[in-house]
Amino acid sequence: MNSTKPIHTFHIPVMGLAYTIDSPIRVAQYGISSVISIIDDEIIEKMHQFYSKKFHFNYEGISNKIHDYRAKRITAYLNMVDDVVKQKFDAFKSELAESKEALEHYLTILPNKSEIKQSLQNLLAEGKTAKETLKNYLETHLSPGSIDVNIMTKVDKDNFIKNEQLPTIFNDAHASLRGFANSKLTSSVVLSAGMNPRLYSYFESFEDFFPDANGILKKKIILKVSDFRSAMIQGNFLAKKGLWVSEYRIESGLNCGGHAFATEGFLLGPILEEFKQKKEQLVHTAHDLMVKTLIQKGIQAPDKPYDLKITVQGGVGTAEEHSFLMEHYQIDAVGWGSPFLLVPEATSVDDETRALLANAKENDFYTSQISPLGVPFNTVRGTTNEVLKTARIANHKFGSSCPKKLLALSKEFSEQGTCTASKKYQEIKLGELETQKRELSEAEFDKRKTKITEKACLCVGLVNSAYLENGIKIKGEEQGVVICPGPNLAYFDRVVSLSDMVQHIYGNKSVLSQNNRPNLFLNELKMYVDYLKKEISEITNESSSAQLKKLQSFKSNLLEGIGYYQHLFAQILFFKTDIDTIQHQLEKQLQNVLTIAIPQPEMA
Repeated sequence: MNSTKPIHTFHIPVMGLAYTIDSPIRVAQYGISSVISIIDDEIIEKMHQFYSKKFHFNYEGISNKIHDYRAKRITAYLNMVDDVVKQKFDAFKSELAESKEALEHYLTILPNKSEIKQSLQNLLAEGKTAKETLKNYLETHLSPGSIDVNIMTKVDKDNFIKNEQLPTIFNDAHASLRGFANSKLTSSVVLSAGMNPRLYSYFESFEDFFPDANGILKKKIILKVSDFRSAMIQGNFLAKKGLWVSEYRIESGLNCGGHAFATEGFLLGPILEEFKQKKEQLVHTAHDLMVKTLIQKGIQAPDKPYDLKITVQGGVGTAEEHSFLMEHYQIDAVGWGSPFLLVPEATSVDDETRALLANAKENDFYTSQISPLGVPFNTVRGTTNEVLKTARIANHKFGSSCPKKLLALSKEFSEQGTCTASKKYQEIKLGELETQKRELSEAEFDKRKTKITEKACLCVGLVNSAYLENGIKIKGEEQGVVICPGPNLAYFDRVVSLSDMVQHIYGNKSVLSQNNRPNLFLNELKMYVDYLKKEISEITNESSSAQLKKLQSFKSNLLEGIGYYQHLFAQILFFKTDIDTIQHQLEKQLQNVLTIAIPQPEMA
């Protein structure tokens, strides 16, 4: 466990509230890093109980009646996950040292250019004479995957006891951060969904995020970002507090799972190019700001900047795309999310939902408006949640009982917050709509009604799959399963083993049944063109000049991105067998965008 360099060149990003809730327990012993969502303390407590029993640990339940229960539940679970991972990792090292077959299998899932793979192959060739050397090598060079956590910064609801609001540090995201900070993990917190200044400032309360006496950061910060400007703003904000961002995790705005935060027409390729060109600027600006603050705080500042990783995720599906991103953009690692939903050894998904994903075609994956956050949400048709919700609506039963209230963020009707997917909220909004019925056409009335009632209870729907897979009893109103795969999953059509998926990533095997999958950049480009067309279709006479100017800028950025791709694909040595198709698709999308008409803003 002395090695700090990751064994693998991919990681498994957070998926939903619970699809990766126990992924480190499943895959960390192989050196694979993954990310746990730590927003829902209820499932965290249930999983703590489940795994304590499975691994014969003492389990002391943490009641939601005790002070700071949310943070304490998270700390206890993460500490247990750390114990399990260490136990499994030690057992795995022993197995590799004793079993030639186990070692040979392990070699098949290591990156082909890995120094560790080459060294282990040499030791294997030497046979029994190298047994002690092998043991020592495994001890000094192998390390488990990182047990990272995710906090969606927007999910930071105020909390109350009776009608009295608790201090900000008891807000949901704040308590989640405290739960991670107080754990014994040496790993990273991934912050997603944009900047939350209050939450970012709260990091200063925990010494693990600052350099220790040896200049080591016990806990690190990863920012999930969609463009360079956002990275610079957020990174510098944290640096001014003496905090270092150790990784920027660039995610495609639309070609991803879960919530889809569209950029203003900036495409993934040009975004990666900007990070490549300006990485040193990002590093040195933040380092200088951080050092000034650390000196003011009386903390020993590092002489030179800490390492800064740039990684990317969203829509990657082939070994060639993986290698291209690593080599051309000098990326440190690539996130593979949705394909791992089809790997039972890696993610917590019930059999019915996994079969739904395997059988789903391109048209089944779509961007919905079911999220109470009001942000487009990637999902798939035919989930049990969709079936149950449709049946309830047909019976004039609207909304969820809202047992968890994690997304009770609307202050429209209550200072304590209401979720837009709840019965309470929807009944009020439908009542308001009913008073306007005479003034609206039938089509407009139905459209507004659908906008209210289509919201789904994500808090329950996104954890039910883990309950079902692990045989944990589900209480309360039946909500079914909500799942949030990226559209890239359309090209993966069967359940596969962990070994096969990892070998697919490294190009030693393919798990794709068909060869008609478009390049990841072309996939994303099409999504952005469709997004722009949809935005334009919703222009009304009331649309402001600012809105129209934003659409003009979006179109202009798309055209620049297409030009960048045309030049890129003419130069690179990758994708040569597909280059004619790619250039044809680029030309088609160029003509598509050129024909999009956007009304001119009114002159002031």
